[in-house]
Amino acid sequence: MRWIRFSTAGRTAYGSLNGDTVTEISGEPWGTHAPTGQQHRLADVTLEVPVIPRTFYCAGINYAKHIREMAAKRGVEPVFPEKADIGYRANNALVAHGQNVVIPADATEKVNYEGELVVVIGRQVKHLSESDAMSCVFGYTIGNDVSERTWQRGDRTFWRGKNADTFKPMGPWIETDVDLDAMETIVRVNGAESIRFKTNDMIFSIPHYISQMTKYLTLYPGDVIWMGTDGTSPDLTDGDVVDVELTGIGVLRNPFVKARG
Repeated sequence: MRWIRFSTAGRTAYGSLNGDTVTEISGEPWGTHAPTGQQHRLADVTLEVPVIPRTFYCAGINYAKHIREMAAKRGVEPVFPEKADIGYRANNALVAHGQNVVIPADATEKVNYEGELVVVIGRQVKHLSESDAMSCVFGYTIGNDVSERTWQRGDRTFWRGKNADTFKPMGPWIETDVDLDAMETIVRVNGAESIRFKTNDMIFSIPHYISQMTKYLTLYPGDVIWMGTDGTSPDLTDGDVVDVELTGIGVLRNPFVKARG
């Protein structure tokens, strides 16, 4: 099933999406909810970020090609992680499908995309085994982990390089029925394919991450885990449009706009 978070007539709600028809619900899809009796045309509503997470997690470097190519760009030997590593991102950086990514006026030219699978948690859990880890997953959406690489290297906490306003597009919806092994991630810049890779070709799997994380912390409904990316990005400039497609989910599209002054 496909779920969207949308705005219409000055209010925001969730709804299931079937073709071009949105069936509105009260509550959240992963919790107690009920149909409101209202339906909308998709063209008549505004898509919002599909979930505002209680906690916004991100996997550390989790694809081999990404490690090799980033090391080559820096002129160093690649170093592969010995264990699953988790970080955090900031909700202020979230924007929806179709909204602008604003490149700060003083940013360098090293602004890159990172197309990522996003795992949406559906129930409160702790101490999950790897074999049971997927039981807490509600569905999946798409993320673009925009990075200003010069700031990322210079700021110890990545506070600007990863978390500037608008640097985390997510959407357009949550899909609950996917085939991870068949899924591909395809990123296009201005309509031209830039990279394609098997989405599930991770160093550490989703169940492994969830199992390791829940040894130490509680996952809650609406939490998200961004699972990393493969390869490297060209430097993005004012006016570029980036499409991140995950086959079986959809396409997340965002223009990049340079701030003035």
